[in-house]
Amino acid sequence: MDNPDAVLMAWLEREELLFRRLERHIVAGRLRSGFVGGDDSADVDGFLAFSLSVQNRRKSRAGQSLEHHLEALFQARSIRFSRGAETENRNKPDFLFPGHVEYHDPGFPPALLTMLASKSTLKDRWRQVLPEAMRIPEKHLLTLEPAISENQTDQMKAEKLQLVLPAKLHETYRDSQRSWLMSLDDFVHLVSGRQDR
Repeated sequence: MDNPDAVLMAWLEREELLFRRLERHIVAGRLRSGFVGGDDSADVDGFLAFSLSVQNRRKSRAGQSLEHHLEALFQARSIRFSRGAETENRNKPDFLFPGHVEYHDPGFPPALLTMLASKSTLKDRWRQVLPEAMRIPEKHLLTLEPAISENQTDQMKAEKLQLVLPAKLHETYRDSQRSWLMSLDDFVHLVSGRQDR
């Protein structure tokens, strides 16, 4: 398999094109029928509800899509993992490596455990990741968010949260941040190396 960073970005771009084409077809039909109330006045509430549902569907699909593509990539690389496995306090990290069985085995070395959260966009939601797997002190978070501020990445470093981004997005960050960023290829090598031990 080619470079995981390039593969993931190509898959995401292709899916986005297909989704937008389908969405355009579905939304166009609803727009053509219009938003007119029973008294022939504009149905503003109906329009707003429809618009919000389109936006929410886009956000939900983007997050699920990222997880599905990561899962396919890890499977293609024969990397062992559990997706959405429960940890402490009913938390469910997106990915646990090598899996939930090893995570819940007190005899399994924590140094060989890895956690990856995935969020297509971040804002301040990166903090949600911190309590998700208490046995793993250094967590990983993959995002597609370009150019996060230095203040935010400094806070992530202080919380031992490693940011993982496709290599193509590294160029949107400041030089002072780039040496700390991890690519998806770096992450794949990290978990593969831990599983080979």
